[in-house]
Amino acid sequence: MRFLFLAGVAAAALHPQIAAAQDQSGGEDEIFVTASPFGHESDDTPAITSSVDSDDILKSGGASIADALSKVPGVSGTGFASGASRPVIRGMDSNRVRLLENGTSVSDVSDVGPDHGVPIDPLAARRIEVVRGAATLRYGSQAIGGVVNAINDRVPMQLPGAPLSGEVTGSYGTVDDAWQGSGLVDAALGNIALHADAFVRDTGDYETPLGTQDNSWFRGHGEAFGGSYFFGGGDSHVGAAIEQYDAKYGIPGETSFIDMTQTKVLTRSSFALGSGLLKALSLDGSYADYRHSEIDGGEPVATFTNTEYDVRAELLLNPIDMLANAAFGAEYQHRDFAALGEASSYLLPTTTESVAGYVFVDMEPMYRLHVEVSGRVENVDEIGTPVSGIATSRSFTPLSGAIGALYEVSDEVKVGLLFSGTGRAPGITELFARGPHDGPGTFEFGDPDLQIERANSLEASLRVRSGAFQFEGSVYSSWFKRFIYGDLTGRTCDEDGLCTTAPDGDFREMFYRQQGAHFRGVEGKASYALLDAPSGKLEANLLGDYTRATLDDGNNVPRIPPWRIGGGLDWESDRFDAGFSVTRVAPQDKAGAYDTPTPGYYDIGAQVSWRPFASQPGIEFAVIGQNLANEVARNAAALNKDLVVMPGRNVRFVVKFALP
Repeated sequence: MRFLFLAGVAAAALHPQIAAAQDQSGGEDEIFVTASPFGHESDDTPAITSSVDSDDILKSGGASIADALSKVPGVSGTGFASGASRPVIRGMDSNRVRLLENGTSVSDVSDVGPDHGVPIDPLAARRIEVVRGAATLRYGSQAIGGVVNAINDRVPMQLPGAPLSGEVTGSYGTVDDAWQGSGLVDAALGNIALHADAFVRDTGDYETPLGTQDNSWFRGHGEAFGGSYFFGGGDSHVGAAIEQYDAKYGIPGETSFIDMTQTKVLTRSSFALGSGLLKALSLDGSYADYRHSEIDGGEPVATFTNTEYDVRAELLLNPIDMLANAAFGAEYQHRDFAALGEASSYLLPTTTESVAGYVFVDMEPMYRLHVEVSGRVENVDEIGTPVSGIATSRSFTPLSGAIGALYEVSDEVKVGLLFSGTGRAPGITELFARGPHDGPGTFEFGDPDLQIERANSLEASLRVRSGAFQFEGSVYSSWFKRFIYGDLTGRTCDEDGLCTTAPDGDFREMFYRQQGAHFRGVEGKASYALLDAPSGKLEANLLGDYTRATLDDGNNVPRIPPWRIGGGLDWESDRFDAGFSVTRVAPQDKAGAYDTPTPGYYDIGAQVSWRPFASQPGIEFAVIGQNLANEVARNAAALNKDLVVMPGRNVRFVVKFALP
């Protein structure tokens, strides 16, 4: 059946009416929709932005957004399971990295536990953007570390260039017997744009240099259908989409698995307002019904539900003197979370409601100087029941602001400087956790008296685009006041909460606490074209990042990824691409209290791509090698790193059909 599926995918792709979906990637002139309300190019923002396109996503493999971003400087993943790995940006994850789909909430429970997956499969994304800096305040105070936005065409934002277009892909991976495929179709019917897509992924337990990693399998599929109506000469539109996501995946180190489902409705609309002061009004929203059950012995032992809606309105102004652009926005979120069955001993039902307003402006006060300023005020109300058993209501009003400047030293060199002060309301687990959480194996105690966390951050960036040489890099430092973290005590507990110093308990005791913290680091990437000729381009690449995070009491912040540095060579031509990379991931010997260090390893990869038909460049075959040295690798950011080894040597075979 698997071979028949891929054959069917290929047959559909070869239908003469189907054309390539528009490629939204671009290199230097890439437009980032998340980084600014005004659609700035990648080199025109004070903080460096990053992205991966659909080709990068397909070749990276993996069932999570974090897997797709593994080669972006400063980004890693929590790596808990094949179906559950949330992005980590500069050592920050969970409540400090906001995950979005087309600018609205993913509406899941991945912030409640690292064993909970994100219901966005990378195969469904056309592009994933990683944004830091002033623009993150458009999306909430839970974006101190940054914003990860998965962008797709499920609600079309423009009329397709062809009456009918599409793309299909398929791949197979050896390390886990992984079969995956995806397809999409876009159609234009007069002023109406329609979109449909689907994906399927099926993997077994993956192999490691130490043997099979039991219970590491993943099976998932999803479907979506959407459309938009365009009017006013195509400058305005209203649109909506409905999507379904279903997945089952094992929890390594456990015998249980998670059965997850989400139904979601997206709306996206934009109205052109003319050439006066008001330029445009956009209205985006989402409603999602999420549920997952943790299955053990064939029966659900715990269930997590999340019903959430998110609405955002943004008003754009036309230029006023040196004020190049201005945007005013408002956002409303409502979330009802519940943990049922055995999970009710971990976290009782909670309700979170937030109302926020923000402003984002950019200006050019002098030649070659671009300045961005943003501010946000929120009111967050959270209702839950902490370990005391007394229902508690907390209200927070975080204030945040940022100012960034980008100066063009010359046509080849740009320098940026960004300062931000951000407030964050505590999350529901940090306030109300009250018992055992089977997935990560922790017995957690929230603190309903936690205060607003504040971070003051300073970041400097440098971009160089000089002929064959390209470079971009950042140095940053963030000083936290009342930093919230999970503090392991070294004790273990049983299910009833009896905790002792004995090491053989089922759960590790963890308290959510606050104190000052300092994050600092450096990241960057560079490339040099060794050969740039009509026949092709040979390029050398280098990438590296480093984060150091300490608490005011002298201890290390737990679960921080170690530094890494790597490089390689890439050849690109019209018909043939090839490349290899070698990355050194350092040991993490600065683990948090009662955490464990991880050894270093080398990650060696290679890939070859072939487009055999000059008249049909959208037909492509690729072979990708990952961890070719078959190194034993553990993820320093994972709570279960002592039990879980990352996948060993993998060879992936990829086919893609996108016909113009």
